[in-house]
Amino acid sequence: PEQAARMKKLQEQDKRQKVEFRKRMEQEVSQFIQATGEPRRRFQPMNKIERSILHDVAEVAGLTSFSFGDDEDSRYVMVFKKEFAPSDEELEAYRRGEEWDPARAEERRRLRELAAQQEEAELEHGPAPPGPPNDYKDKYRHLIGSDAAKAAARTMEANKAYGCVPVANKRDTRSIEEAMNEIRAKKRLRQAEDE
Repeated sequence: PEQAARMKKLQEQDKRQKVEFRKRMEQEVSQFIQATGEPRRRFQPMNKIERSILHDVAEVAGLTSFSFGDDEDSRYVMVFKKEFAPSDEELEAYRRGEEWDPARAEERRRLRELAAQQEEAELEHGPAPPGPPNDYKDKYRHLIGSDAAKAAARTMEANKAYGCVPVANKRDTRSIEEAMNEIRAKKRLRQAEDE
């Protein structure tokens, strides 16, 4: 009885702490919503239960929230206003444990675009690619080079013990329809005999 009473007291205390924590988070989140110049807020590292309470509060408030951090002790929650929802790049930065710098990200994006444009320009001014590949040997030229492709194409012949069987080696030259018709005819004959 004494142990049960102690357990009950602990559970009530735990419940009270969770309720208080939730109220505190609700206040912080509403302050965050009212703070005009703040698109995102990072909270202190907290345990799993506290994080789940904060995620719930954020969801109810119409915000986006994510947890970051590798180990259980250092995991923290970041809350974002909907209109400042993070891009995949931004999320990746936080996952790597880096600070998100929009200016640096924009610079990276510009450099990537520039590289892509240069690549395109080189392709345009390089040797003109041949017309559409109309020969199966050309189809894989970009993978194995032209000499190898031609040599492979020349040596390719049917392996009689495997899948591609030359017509000359096939004993049965009927089409599928002819074979099916023959099977049906035999069936009908058998049924007629049985009757």
